[in-house]
Amino acid sequence: METEQKVDAYIKKHSKWTEKMSQIREVLQQTELIEAIKWGAPAYLIGTKIVLGIAGFKNHMGLWFHQGVFLKDAENKLMNAQEDKTKALRQWRFEEDDTIEPKLLLNYVNEAIANAKAGKELKPVKAKVAKKSEVLESAFKKDASLHSAFKNLSPGKQREYSEYIADAKRDTTKLSRLEKIIPMIKEGKGLHDKYKNC
Repeated sequence: METEQKVDAYIKKHSKWTEKMSQIREVLQQTELIEAIKWGAPAYLIGTKIVLGIAGFKNHMGLWFHQGVFLKDAENKLMNAQEDKTKALRQWRFEEDDTIEPKLLLNYVNEAIANAKAGKELKPVKAKVAKKSEVLESAFKKDASLHSAFKNLSPGKQREYSEYIADAKRDTTKLSRLEKIIPMIKEGKGLHDKYKNC
């Protein structure tokens, strides 16, 4: 299936947002952005750099500016959808009663394109050191294969598991979380893999 057909299918699948997504897509097609599918949703690129993407949800749809932190946002349309997590990404959220204003949208998109061409990019900060989990360390001492499987995981996956257990307040919760993740670790899966590539 060609990219255009995949984007058509995505828009059609989100019937609640079909009209708004189609209007936004028309604006984006007036620019030099290249249409693609990334993480299962429409994305718009300059070369290999993602400038923005569209995503539909139950109660809203969003236009995601990947380096939106650099946009002037004079009309105060953008929000950080995950405060303290996302640094560069900004979302323009549309709900059912909202109107798409093509000229205003094009201004934001053109600014994002200019920023991408100028190389404005907030790069991810080096990964922080994982919280130590005594419960997990104890499990490693009892089960060498678990420890070996854990060491084979990427640093990010190791950190997710360590923090998942360390963040639990009660010991019983820590132990129940440990039971849940042991098979996942041994299979080489990450804590959040089931939510990725959907």
